[in-house]
Amino acid sequence: MSIYGDYIKSVIRTVPDWPQSGVNFRDITPLLQNRSAFRKLIDSFVHRYQEMGIDAVAAIDARGFIVGAPLAYELGCSFVPVRKKGKLPFRTISETYTLEYGEAEVELHSDAFKRGDRILIVDDLIATGGTMLAAAKLISRSGGQVVETSTIVDLPDLGGSQRIREAGYGVFAVCSFTEDE
Repeated sequence: MSIYGDYIKSVIRTVPDWPQSGVNFRDITPLLQNRSAFRKLIDSFVHRYQEMGIDAVAAIDARGFIVGAPLAYELGCSFVPVRKKGKLPFRTISETYTLEYGEAEVELHSDAFKRGDRILIVDDLIATGGTMLAAAKLISRSGGQVVETSTIVDLPDLGGSQRIREAGYGVFAVCSFTEDE
Protein backbone atom coordinates (compact mmCIF):
# COMPACT_ATOMS: atom_id res chain seq x y z
CA MET A 1 0.00 0.00 0.00
CA SER A 2 1.12 3.57 -0.69
CA ILE A 3 2.07 6.05 2.02
CA TYR A 4 -0.97 7.97 0.76
CA GLY A 5 -3.19 4.88 0.83
CA ASP A 6 -5.38 5.87 3.77
CA TYR A 7 -5.87 9.36 2.37
CA ILE A 8 -6.71 8.07 -1.13
CA LYS A 9 -9.13 5.56 0.38
CA SER A 10 -10.88 8.34 2.33
CA VAL A 11 -11.55 10.26 -0.90
CA ILE A 12 -13.10 7.32 -2.77
CA ARG A 13 -16.88 7.28 -2.52
CA THR A 14 -18.76 4.09 -1.71
CA VAL A 15 -22.13 3.84 -3.44
CA PRO A 16 -24.22 1.11 -1.78
CA ASP A 17 -26.44 -1.18 -3.83
CA TRP A 18 -25.07 -0.11 -7.22
CA PRO A 19 -25.25 -1.39 -9.90
CA GLN A 20 -27.31 -3.99 -8.05
CA SER A 21 -28.51 -4.71 -4.55
CA GLY A 22 -25.78 -5.90 -2.20
CA VAL A 23 -22.89 -4.39 -4.19
CA ASN A 24 -20.79 -1.57 -2.72
CA PHE A 25 -19.46 0.31 -5.75
CA ARG A 26 -16.11 2.07 -5.20
CA ASP A 27 -16.43 5.33 -7.11
CA ILE A 28 -13.08 6.95 -7.94
CA THR A 29 -14.70 10.07 -9.42
CA PRO A 30 -14.20 12.20 -6.25
CA LEU A 31 -10.54 11.14 -6.25
CA LEU A 32 -10.14 12.40 -9.82
CA GLN A 33 -11.95 15.65 -9.06
CA ASN A 34 -9.74 16.47 -6.07
CA ARG A 35 -6.49 17.92 -7.46
CA SER A 36 -4.48 17.17 -4.31
CA ALA A 37 -5.74 13.59 -4.09
CA PHE A 38 -5.17 12.97 -7.79
CA ARG A 39 -1.59 14.25 -7.53
CA LYS A 40 -0.96 12.01 -4.51
CA LEU A 41 -2.41 9.09 -6.43
CA ILE A 42 -0.10 9.55 -9.41
CA ASP A 43 2.85 10.23 -7.07
CA SER A 44 2.13 6.92 -5.31
CA PHE A 45 2.74 5.08 -8.57
CA VAL A 46 5.66 7.24 -9.70
CA HIS A 47 7.54 6.80 -6.42
CA ARG A 48 7.08 3.02 -6.57
CA TYR A 49 8.19 2.58 -10.19
CA GLN A 50 10.65 5.39 -10.98
CA GLU A 51 13.74 3.23 -10.38
CA MET A 52 12.44 -0.03 -11.92
CA GLY A 53 13.41 0.55 -15.54
CA ILE A 54 9.90 0.38 -16.92
CA ASP A 55 9.79 0.47 -20.75
CA ALA A 56 6.02 0.82 -21.09
CA VAL A 57 2.86 1.25 -19.07
CA ALA A 58 0.10 -1.01 -20.37
CA ALA A 59 -3.20 0.48 -19.20
CA ILE A 60 -6.47 -1.41 -19.30
CA ASP A 61 -9.51 0.07 -21.03
CA ALA A 62 -10.85 2.49 -19.94
CA ARG A 63 -10.27 3.65 -16.37
CA GLY A 64 -6.72 2.32 -16.38
CA PHE A 65 -5.99 5.04 -18.96
CA ILE A 66 -6.67 7.70 -16.31
CA VAL A 67 -3.65 6.61 -14.29
CA GLY A 68 -1.61 5.00 -17.06
CA ALA A 69 -1.09 8.04 -19.29
CA PRO A 70 0.24 10.47 -16.64
CA LEU A 71 2.30 7.66 -15.09
CA ALA A 72 3.95 6.81 -18.42
CA TYR A 73 4.69 10.51 -18.93
CA GLU A 74 6.27 10.82 -15.47
CA LEU A 75 8.31 7.63 -15.91
CA GLY A 76 9.48 8.72 -19.37
CA CYS A 77 8.24 5.53 -21.01
CA SER A 78 5.66 4.58 -23.60
CA PHE A 79 1.94 4.19 -23.01
CA VAL A 80 0.16 1.18 -24.51
CA PRO A 81 -3.61 0.75 -24.32
CA VAL A 82 -5.06 -2.70 -23.67
CA ARG A 83 -8.48 -2.33 -25.27
CA LYS A 84 -11.79 -4.09 -25.37
CA LYS A 85 -12.29 -6.21 -28.48
CA GLY A 86 -12.79 -4.30 -31.71
CA LYS A 87 -11.37 -0.95 -30.58
CA LEU A 88 -7.84 -1.13 -32.07
CA PRO A 89 -7.37 -0.33 -35.78
CA PHE A 90 -4.22 -2.37 -36.54
CA ARG A 91 -3.23 -6.05 -36.28
CA THR A 92 -4.02 -7.31 -32.79
CA ILE A 93 -3.61 -10.27 -30.51
CA SER A 94 -6.43 -11.06 -28.12
CA GLU A 95 -7.14 -12.90 -24.89
CA THR A 96 -10.54 -14.09 -23.68
CA TYR A 97 -11.36 -14.18 -19.99
CA THR A 98 -14.31 -15.24 -17.88
CA LEU A 99 -16.72 -12.85 -16.21
CA GLU A 100 -19.34 -13.75 -13.66
CA TYR A 101 -21.95 -13.44 -16.44
CA GLY A 102 -20.05 -14.71 -19.49
CA GLU A 103 -16.84 -13.93 -21.33
CA ALA A 104 -15.04 -10.83 -22.52
CA GLU A 105 -11.98 -10.20 -24.63
CA VAL A 106 -9.13 -7.69 -24.56
CA GLU A 107 -6.72 -6.85 -27.36
CA LEU A 108 -3.29 -5.39 -27.85
CA HIS A 109 -1.56 -4.23 -31.01
CA SER A 110 0.70 -7.03 -32.18
CA ASP A 111 3.67 -4.64 -32.39
CA ALA A 112 3.13 -2.93 -29.01
CA PHE A 113 6.34 -4.23 -27.40
CA LYS A 114 9.80 -5.46 -28.24
CA ARG A 115 10.90 -8.82 -26.84
CA GLY A 116 12.11 -8.31 -23.27
CA ASP A 117 10.47 -4.92 -22.71
CA ARG A 118 9.67 -4.35 -19.03
CA ILE A 119 5.95 -3.67 -18.76
CA LEU A 120 3.86 -2.32 -15.90
CA ILE A 121 0.13 -3.10 -16.09
CA VAL A 122 -2.25 -0.50 -14.65
CA ASP A 123 -5.99 -0.56 -14.00
CA ASP A 124 -8.34 1.21 -11.62
CA LEU A 125 -9.50 -1.78 -9.57
CA ILE A 126 -8.89 -5.50 -9.01
CA ALA A 127 -12.05 -7.49 -8.31
CA THR A 128 -11.91 -11.06 -9.64
CA GLY A 129 -8.64 -10.43 -11.51
CA GLY A 130 -9.80 -11.68 -14.91
CA THR A 131 -9.03 -8.56 -16.90
CA MET A 132 -5.60 -8.08 -15.30
CA LEU A 133 -4.66 -11.72 -15.93
CA ALA A 134 -5.81 -11.49 -19.54
CA ALA A 135 -3.67 -8.38 -20.03
CA ALA A 136 -0.67 -10.11 -18.43
CA LYS A 137 -1.08 -13.10 -20.75
CA LEU A 138 -1.27 -10.82 -23.78
CA ILE A 139 1.89 -9.00 -22.76
CA SER A 140 3.76 -12.24 -22.16
CA ARG A 141 2.61 -13.62 -25.53
CA SER A 142 3.82 -10.44 -27.23
CA GLY A 143 7.32 -10.85 -25.77
CA GLY A 144 7.00 -8.32 -22.96
CA GLN A 145 8.00 -9.02 -19.37
CA VAL A 146 5.37 -8.06 -16.78
CA VAL A 147 7.18 -6.25 -13.96
CA GLU A 148 4.07 -5.91 -11.80
CA THR A 149 0.32 -5.36 -11.92
CA SER A 150 -0.89 -2.18 -10.26
CA THR A 151 -4.19 -0.63 -9.36
CA ILE A 152 -5.80 2.13 -7.37
CA VAL A 153 -8.14 -0.20 -5.42
CA ASP A 154 -7.92 -3.86 -4.50
CA LEU A 155 -11.03 -5.75 -3.39
CA PRO A 156 -9.25 -8.72 -1.77
CA ASP A 157 -12.45 -10.43 -0.63
CA LEU A 158 -13.25 -11.14 -4.30
CA GLY A 159 -10.00 -13.09 -4.70
CA GLY A 160 -8.58 -11.35 -7.76
CA SER A 161 -5.29 -10.19 -6.29
CA GLN A 162 -4.69 -13.69 -4.90
CA ARG A 163 -5.37 -15.23 -8.34
CA ILE A 164 -2.91 -12.79 -9.92
CA ARG A 165 -0.21 -13.64 -7.35
CA GLU A 166 -0.85 -17.37 -7.83
CA ALA A 167 -0.30 -16.85 -11.58
CA GLY A 168 3.16 -15.50 -10.74
CA TYR A 169 2.63 -11.74 -10.99
CA GLY A 170 3.25 -9.12 -8.34
CA VAL A 171 0.36 -6.91 -7.23
CA PHE A 172 0.51 -3.32 -5.96
CA ALA A 173 -2.62 -1.47 -4.84
CA VAL A 174 -2.68 2.06 -3.49
CA CYS A 175 -5.53 1.04 -1.16
CA SER A 176 -7.96 -1.79 -0.54
CA PHE A 177 -11.55 -2.22 0.63
CA THR A 178 -13.07 -5.26 2.28
CA GLU A 179 -16.72 -6.10 1.67
CA ASP A 180 -17.82 -4.76 5.05
CA GLU A 181 -16.14 -1.36 4.65
